[in-house]
Amino acid sequence: MDFFGWHLPVQYEGLLAEHRAVRNEAGLFDVSHMGEIAVRGPGAAEAIQRLVTNDCSSLKNGEIIYTVSCFENGCAVDDLLVYRMNEESFLLVVNASNIEKDFAHFKASLPGVEIENLSDSYAQIALQGPASREILKAAHPELAERIAGLGFYSFFESELEGEKIIFSRTGYTGELGFEIYLPPQLADRAARALMSAGEAAGLAPAGLGARDLLRFEAGYCLYGHELDEETDPYEAALSWLVKPDKGSFIGREALLARKTDPEARRLIGFRLPGRKIARQGFPIFHGDEEVGRVSSGSFSPILDASLGMARVRRAFTKKELQVEIRGERIPIERVKLPFYQQPALRA
Repeated sequence: MDFFGWHLPVQYEGLLAEHRAVRNEAGLFDVSHMGEIAVRGPGAAEAIQRLVTNDCSSLKNGEIIYTVSCFENGCAVDDLLVYRMNEESFLLVVNASNIEKDFAHFKASLPGVEIENLSDSYAQIALQGPASREILKAAHPELAERIAGLGFYSFFESELEGEKIIFSRTGYTGELGFEIYLPPQLADRAARALMSAGEAAGLAPAGLGARDLLRFEAGYCLYGHELDEETDPYEAALSWLVKPDKGSFIGREALLARKTDPEARRLIGFRLPGRKIARQGFPIFHGDEEVGRVSSGSFSPILDASLGMARVRRAFTKKELQVEIRGERIPIERVKLPFYQQPALRA
């Protein structure tokens, strides 16, 4: 399918087979559409602190943090990963749909530091699932010790055929996993080497359909669904990414006000009876009053349930609610997020 100019695979063998592979063995995703933006210079660390809501001050070389960049009104420019290469160099990994917008926002917001859009210089391969660590070690035996010791939200740099590559312990599936950043000309050979190393373990290529279902079960936000330019991090259940006490940053004052706004929305998880699916944009009602909208919905094969996430006005989050599906209003059952959690993710 076309995705902001990228031709991306929706599925290979099939969404459910690929979902099953990632949950039980491992799946390989081409996520080269993601954007990479470098921030460099003597003031890079301070610039990053001003740019994002999370506190990056304790981030060490080789560590990663998940965060949000906001406009002055507190709404989200994007959610992103910050990689600390060293004290004067950071790599920001952003959503493909937002690359140009993010780059322009970063340039306008951070004078005095070098900002470079490196998105065309990186391909990205995501290896996800319980068997991912052993498969990666088998594909790169010379790095087995470093791979085995790589902690959650950490990375290291290495070389492949004389080119620099990044091995990162991150992912978007809720499973143990790794993401590999490398020059585009090496991506095909690297992916084939991983597929070969993982054949006996059941490694399968996986597409966007399985990726979206996996992230949904894990309760991860998807920009354009749970988070957008009219939504702040509190409304997307990302309050843990907002650290007002760290000092000044873009959107801080607005976020302090929005946090206590009684009319603000909050993200809830819910379950539906049967197999009907509440899709993005379907209205949520309390009685005859519309109080929210579905942000994501799907049928979860691992939980055997129709599930959804919705942004609902905070005064109604604990009241009886219904979702309207093709003219029929169906009562929903509140479910705590995330729907699915794998303890091995951080192990």
